[in-house]
Amino acid sequence: MTECPICDGVGLVRVVDEAGRWVSRPCECQQMEREGRRLAAAQIPDRYHDCTLDTYEIYHGADTSLSQALLTARRFVEEYPAGTVGKGLLFTGSIGVGKTHLAVGVLQRLVRERGVRGLFCDFRELLKNIQNSYNPQVNTTELELLKPVFATDVLVLDDLGAQKSSGWTEDTVALILNSRYNNRQTTIITTNYADLPSALNFQLTKEERAVREDTLGDRIGDRMLSRLAEMCIRVKMTGKDCRQTGIKRARFG
Repeated sequence: MTECPICDGVGLVRVVDEAGRWVSRPCECQQMEREGRRLAAAQIPDRYHDCTLDTYEIYHGADTSLSQALLTARRFVEEYPAGTVGKGLLFTGSIGVGKTHLAVGVLQRLVRERGVRGLFCDFRELLKNIQNSYNPQVNTTELELLKPVFATDVLVLDDLGAQKSSGWTEDTVALILNSRYNNRQTTIITTNYADLPSALNFQLTKEERAVREDTLGDRIGDRMLSRLAEMCIRVKMTGKDCRQTGIKRARFG
C-alpha cells in the first residue's frame, strides 16, 4: 500500500490552529480509509459499485417519473436523518428502469457523507442463505445471517418479492420489516411488483386470476404491504427496460 504523501503514513498532520499554535490533526487519508471500510462493509455487489446519484442517467423522452425519482432520492439524502424520521424509500417499477441504481446511489452517499453503517441485501439470496442455514452440516445460523440485517443503520433490500409467497417467506419478511420498523431504522426497498394489495382483496373469476399479474401484496402479504406504507416513501418509476432495448440515456440535468 502506498504511503500518504501528506502524512507519510503516520495518519497525522501538523497545522496551525485559530490561536496560531501548531497542533496535530488527523490526515484526510484516515477519513478516506474509514470511508472505504464502511463501503466494503456495505457489501455492494461489484456490478453496482459505480451506481451513484450523479451517474444515474435518464434517456431522452423518458417518463417524468424517472426524473422525479432522482429528485426524491437526492432530497432524501439531504434531509437524512432529521427530516426522514426513520422512514425509508420504496422504489417500484418494471425491470430496467433504474430502481437498484437509485437505491445504491442513496446508500453510497449516506455512507460517504453521513458516515452511516449500511448494508446491501438481495432478497432472494438472503432467503436462500437462511434456508441453507437449516442444514445441520452448515455452521451459520439463521440468527447470524439476520443479525447484520437487523443492526445496520441503512438497509437496501433489493428485489423484494422475488421469492414466491409462502407462509415461511411472509414470516421472514415480517421479522425483518417489523424489527426495523420498531427500531425506526431506514430501509430502502426495490421491487418489480406493483404496490397494490393481493388478489384476496378483489372478487375475481378463475380466468381473471389466471391472467392477472402478481402484486407486491400477493408476494409478501397484505399485512406487510401495509407496514411498508408506514415505513417508506413510495417512489413509482415508469419506463422501458434500458438494459434490453439498448436505449441511449441522456444525462438528466
